[in-house]
Amino acid sequence: MAESIALRDACEIFDCSSAGLSPLGVIQKQTLDTLERNGYPVANLSSKAISSEERKATDLVINMSGYPKQRAFPRSDWDKVEDWDVEDPYGADPLVYQRIFEDIRTRIESLTARLRDTARNE
Repeated sequence: MAESIALRDACEIFDCSSAGLSPLGVIQKQTLDTLERNGYPVANLSSKAISSEERKATDLVINMSGYPKQRAFPRSDWDKVEDWDVEDPYGADPLVYQRIFEDIRTRIESLTARLRDTARNE
């Protein structure tokens, strides 16, 4: 969900892609349905693992794995990893997916505002 939301709502602020620590290899139908119902793109979304090259090349990693960055990432990456405590909707009903969609969208809006402020002050 986060990639689709960021691609539509924050593409002028940052480039983004989504990758997981333990991806399922498929995007759940409820995820796609929720995004489409809210007017967000689903084309070209995929479930993939984050590579060490991608992780090293990025400026910011949003960690939604459920594990703290200290457990999920090498110590050398901790300064660029931000933990977001986002519930995993896997197997839940559409209302849960919608609630999580709204949570992620709100977090991306806040991140976008923070990055805009940082860019203005530099």
